[in-house]
Amino acid sequence: MCADTVRNQEAAYEASARNRLNRKIVEPKKGATTAHVRIDIGGGSIVTASITNEAVDEPGLAVGGDAYAVVKASDVMIAVD
Repeated sequence: MCADTVRNQEAAYEASARNRLNRKIVEPKKGATTAHVRIDIGGGSIVTASITNEAVDEPGLAVGGDAYAVVKASDVMIAVD
């Protein structure tokens, strides 16, 4: 999956409510240029998004932090308040 970081609350709220999940970050695992961010969406399910390392660093994504998994047909976006 591709992903982008939504950097502000207004942008996150533009998405349909049924496609936005506000949950906890389980793991932001950074590689050389790309990170895999895992979010626990409940019910034993984990969503994983591939984003740039900068998209992890800029909003300060960390284990236990709140984030949105914003899902659309071809992408999952991660957002923070």
